[in-house]
Parts: sequence; structure tokens; C-alpha cells
Amino acid sequence: MDYSSMTACVEDLEKHGHLIRITEEVDPFLEMAEIHRQVFEAKGPAILFEKVKGSPFPAVSNLFGTLERSRFIFRGSLAKVSRLVEAKTDPKALFKRPLQSLSLPFAALKALPQKVKNAPILECTTTLSQLPQIQCWPDDGGPFILLPQVYSEDPKKPGILNSNMGMYRIQMAGNDYLPDQEVGLHYQIKRDIGRHHAHAIEMGQPLKVSIFVGGPPAHCFAAVMPLPENLPEVAFAGALAGRRFKYLKKEGHTLSAEADFCIVGTVDPKAVKPEGPFGDHLGYYSLTHPFPFLKIEKIYHRKDAIWPFTVVGRPPAEDTSFGALIHEITGPAVPDAIPGVSAIHAVDAAGVHPLLLAMGKETYVPYAHDDEKKPMELLTLSNAIFGFGQCSLAKYLFIVDEGDNPALDIHNEKAFLTHLLERMDFTRDLHFQTQSTMDTLDYSANGLNQGSKVVFAAAGKKKRELRTALSSEFFLPDGFSSPRLALPGVVMVKAPAYKESTQAEAEAQTLADHLEQIDTQGIALVVLTEDSSFGSASLNNFLWVTFTRSNPSHDIYGAGAFTRYKHWGCTGPLIIDARLKPHHAPPLIENPEVTKSVTRLLKKIKAV
Repeated sequence: MDYSSMTACVEDLEKHGHLIRITEEVDPFLEMAEIHRQVFEAKGPAILFEKVKGSPFPAVSNLFGTLERSRFIFRGSLAKVSRLVEAKTDPKALFKRPLQSLSLPFAALKALPQKVKNAPILECTTTLSQLPQIQCWPDDGGPFILLPQVYSEDPKKPGILNSNMGMYRIQMAGNDYLPDQEVGLHYQIKRDIGRHHAHAIEMGQPLKVSIFVGGPPAHCFAAVMPLPENLPEVAFAGALAGRRFKYLKKEGHTLSAEADFCIVGTVDPKAVKPEGPFGDHLGYYSLTHPFPFLKIEKIYHRKDAIWPFTVVGRPPAEDTSFGALIHEITGPAVPDAIPGVSAIHAVDAAGVHPLLLAMGKETYVPYAHDDEKKPMELLTLSNAIFGFGQCSLAKYLFIVDEGDNPALDIHNEKAFLTHLLERMDFTRDLHFQTQSTMDTLDYSANGLNQGSKVVFAAAGKKKRELRTALSSEFFLPDGFSSPRLALPGVVMVKAPAYKESTQAEAEAQTLADHLEQIDTQGIALVVLTEDSSFGSASLNNFLWVTFTRSNPSHDIYGAGAFTRYKHWGCTGPLIIDARLKPHHAPPLIENPEVTKSVTRLLKKIKAV
């Protein structure tokens, strides 16, 4: 659909039964976020908040709350954009379906940004405190802009075709920010704005930044797309919107002509202020750290402006639909971008970056008998994956040979993990990077942006049949209890509360020694946690607990562990210590009174 504004999108969604209106005044402090969470969990419609306490602007959320609604919003252009990606990765595809390819040149033309002289964004101005001050979690450092499109240009090569438009969180108030004058600008490592910021520091000049909010929904989606550095997000936004990205220049700043709001200002190259805490998409608070901030010069908005927002937290959440849609569009590009890799899946339930699944082709020794087959090319491919864009932030990489089971679905996490654990040789198939980078939002290691990585590789025939039930022969040493099967061959165990690393190592060693003395046939992985019933209750719980609360180099142990020629392995089951630790960020917990109040409201208006 060729939407020219957020209002046009809202009206279209309402017309087709994809949106509800809440006419009662709602509080942006916790209440709006709780409404969003409950409607999302019920797979409900988009929500238009007509009256936001303390703000003259209406707000909308849950636009992308289901994959079906996301496809509906982009129904006029999604297929064409997917075809453009396919044509780039496989030009022969143009000749396979020539009639479907006739429109591609016109779709590509929509990717060219268009400069205009006047636009709706210039109709009005406002102040920061007049915008909806939405705070999602009780311990957030303040209100945040939750669907921003943060625009910057390379100071060394200015111009819209050398721009970046990313979704970096913006703290609107709190901490040391001057009211109505400054906002926090948090961006994680491996983000393109960092390159622009580095060039500004090198040149000793402020970095001009614009924050767009709203506009055609394709602009919002473009800000989260993992695009190559030489492809500006504004070009993708135009192609997906089915209309060129319109922009104008005002007092040296770039403005999105069709945005609902535009905040412009400058970032001092070296100045930082505390930002956070913020309830983030791993399901924990990201804590307070120094980050750049924007000195606001002006805030523009259109007359019919609507403030879009989302709510992040433990997955699945609304941004899950972003990930699914990104996969639909970019999935065909993976084999072209990393030859030999047929598929990559960032596991949403594990917080995206902590766990990456991959399938590749093990062809180094194609004549090898199944008994002799082992991961070789898969390890080369693993290094390529760690060097591929945002995949560089992966913590656990599980990779298998697609030839062992061509029907294996990489998005079926249970089947994938079972396949891998059936085939892994723990004496040789674990490969660590012990001093490496980690996602900025991941606190499982001791330092910001610092951590470790591990590759689990599997190729060849089955090496074990995984247990689907625990017998009385599986018993635990003192201090450990409540074993629960989370998956075939995977046992969650209740362990003593974590106090400090020396104690934890001793406890893990006690368990490892014990496992060597009992029958562990068919058990591949033991996970330590405070609550084994919770961790084993669902696949999502297992994925979240295990991979967001462990740092591979520090928290992986094994029965019969050894180090030989710098290589670590084990002869018995692997052990992952996924207990909460003192240096971890606290998990997100809703305010119970707000939850009850919102539940009553939604029942009253029959919203879910």
C-alpha cells in the first residue's frame, strides 16, 4: 500500500479491521506499555491511543504486532522488494519468471531519494516535553522514543546516498539531560552511525543528527534492516514504501518530508552523559552507561501527527515480526553473501544475538565415509558467519551439515537442536573465542561489549540416541535437585544460588565428577538454573534462560573435561551454568497494580 503518512496507514488498518481506538485518557507512565503488551500477547490489533496524558498528540502501537498485519501493511510492495533482492543474488531468476520481473526497474526507481522544497513536516513545531513521554518498565531511566529513525551522514562524504538511518534508542528525559534541550543517543557496537561519529571526532566537528518519528511505515521498518554499508536505508525505505523517500534541507539538517515528527540537533564529538536503565529486548534491563547525547535545535511535526511506538522486553514481542519479515526479504541473499552457507536463523526467543543457528555444506572431503565425516568446512563457514554484519555479535553459533538431513527446518529450533546434539562429538566439535566482542545489551560477561563465543559444529551420522525420559538411575549430588527434561537429551537442574566464580567452578566440577560416575547415556547437555521447572516448561523458556544467562568461556563445563594442544573438550555431557549472577542485569518485571488495572480496562472496552 502506498502510504504517504502514518495517518493514512492508521485509517487503512481501521478500515480493514486491523486497529482499535482507545478513547479513554491513558497514562504514558507504564499504562500504555502494559496495554500494548496485553493486546500483543492476545495477538490483537494495532492500538490508537486518542488521548495521551500530558501530550496533545495521539499515539499508535502494535502496528507490526503480527506477521500477517506486517505483510498487509506492505502488501503492495513486499513481493517486488523480495524480487529485487532475489534478482541481485540470482540474476538468472529474472529469466525464470520474466513477466513478474517487468515491474522491477520501476520498483528500483522508487529507491532513489527525492529532494523537495516544501513538505508537511514543516507545518508546525513543538517541544520535547509535549511529545508522549512513554515509559515501559518500572526501573527505566525515563521515557524513551521507541520507534525512532535516527538519521546521520558521513562527515567525510556528506549527502543522502552516504547516509545511515538506524533505530537507536533515544532517552527523552531523566538522568543529567537538560529538560527540553537534550536527549540520550544510545547505539550499540557494529552500528553504522558509529562510523559517522568516528569521522566527526577525527574532524573535530559536531555530528548533525535528525530523529524521524512516524511517516510511511516502510521508513520505520527500513531503520531496522541489516543493510550493507553502501546501501542507504532511505533507498530501501523508498522501494518498500512504493514511493520515493522525500526529504528536504533546513538550516543544514536533513528532514524526512513525510515524517510525523522530526527532531534535529547536533552531537558533540566527545561528550557523553549517563543513559539508561532501559528494559530491553533480551528480557533484562540494560544498565546505565555513558553514551552520546543530542543537543536539540528544533522539533518539527505535521498537523495530523501521530506518535508511533513499540514496547520491547523478553521475546517474543512486536519486534519479532520485524525479524520474521527481514528473513523473508533477505533469506535468499544468504547463500550469495556467504558461499557455502544455505541458511542462518537468529533465535528470537534467546534474544536474537545470543544464539545463531546455521546450515552449511560439508564438502571438503566429499568421498569420506559417514564414520569418518567430521566438521571441517563448517568451521571455515563459522568464521565467515562471525564476520558477516550483525552476525559478528553472535555468542553461541550452532552449525550443522545440511547434507545429513536435507529436510531439516532451521526455524524448528527443537528439531535443529536435537539433530545437532545427536551428532556432536564433544571431544572435538566445540571451538571457543575467549576474548571477543558481545552485544552491548548482553550482560552475561563481566564487561560492556566484551565476552566470548563458541561454535557447536555437527556433521556425520548419529553418535547417540537422546533420552526422552529420566530414570531413577539419574540422580544428583547434594545441593543439586529437581532434574527436568527440557528437550530430548537436555536436562535442566536446580543448582545452589550463584555467589561468586570460585564457588561456581567448584560446584560445576562436583556435578561433572558425579556425572562421570553414573549412567548418562543419551544425555548431551545439563543446564544449571535456579528454577528447573520454569526452564523446562517450554522451549522458549529453555532458550531464554540458557543462552541469555551464560558466557561460553566462563560458564561451559563438562564431564570428563580436558585440554589438549590448546583445545578444550569433554567425554561426557556438556554443562552450561545459566544461573543468574551478581553482574547480570535484572530481568524485567511488570508493575502488578498497573497490570491489574489494564486488564480491567481492556475487558471493559472488549479490546482483547
